[in-house]
Amino acid sequence: MHYIRRGTGRPLLLLHGLGGSWRSWQTILDELAIFRDVIAVDLPGFAATPPLAGSVTINGLADAVTSFLAEHSLLGIDAVGNSMGATLVLELARRGGVVGAVVALDPAGFWQGWEPPLLYCNIWLARRLVMALQPVMPALTSHALGRTLLLAQYSAHPWQIPAQAALDEMRTYAKAPSFDALLAHLAYSKARQGVPKGLLTKPLVIGWGRQDRVCFPFQATNALDKFPDAHLYWFDNCGHVPQWDQPAETIRLILAATSGQVFNRQNIAQQAFDASSQKPVAQFALVAVVAAGLWLLDRRKRG
Repeated sequence: MHYIRRGTGRPLLLLHGLGGSWRSWQTILDELAIFRDVIAVDLPGFAATPPLAGSVTINGLADAVTSFLAEHSLLGIDAVGNSMGATLVLELARRGGVVGAVVALDPAGFWQGWEPPLLYCNIWLARRLVMALQPVMPALTSHALGRTLLLAQYSAHPWQIPAQAALDEMRTYAKAPSFDALLAHLAYSKARQGVPKGLLTKPLVIGWGRQDRVCFPFQATNALDKFPDAHLYWFDNCGHVPQWDQPAETIRLILAATSGQVFNRQNIAQQAFDASSQKPVAQFALVAVVAAGLWLLDRRKRG
């Protein structure tokens, strides 16, 4: 499993989301490394790590991460994940003895009813569009409007995402060989298992962006039903990827949550971002992405 390691202090594991890589954390990695020994991996089937043999599931990824931690004498490490990576750190916490304190940012897999097919179709279409746009991706991600059109589903203010971070994400998003299998698994597999109240021995914080358009905020109730010992933290003016939308606040939350001490939300939250004037731009971007995806499908059908 490919990984990078930076900083000094108590080790901290970072697990990226679907289609991402260790670079998904580049907006906060260097700052975290001032305080912690940060290990950020490419999960199997993403970026520089080859896919797992056989079927690809969250349990399979959890087994691979457990083996990686054992090999590097890192069992019991504090762990942070986003989206699919958040689902993964929750599974590792559920198993007991694999990780220490856990921060799960906008975890996937807590949808119900009509939500799975909507999620699957949206992300499947978005990925096909990103794949088709790869030849012009450097130009698109270099401009605020391009980043807004590409990343409005994932970010509350995508125009603020650094151009290099956006480009890196769109590159791995298009090329990940395990993407489709894990998307189907996340959308349609049986409900995630949790941990009954009183059985967690390490701190667990679930962070959620109030403007998450991938894992809708009301899914947090289902997550807390599965993990009743978890502390829920809300990110204001934040989409599906807090390390993009609220990097400083995300760093403060991670450091506080993994310190083992009680923390005050007032000390974690940063000044609210006023996105009211930009809402029409984000809404237009969502419509544009869906329209472009439908056009791409129609074009391929005709071809």
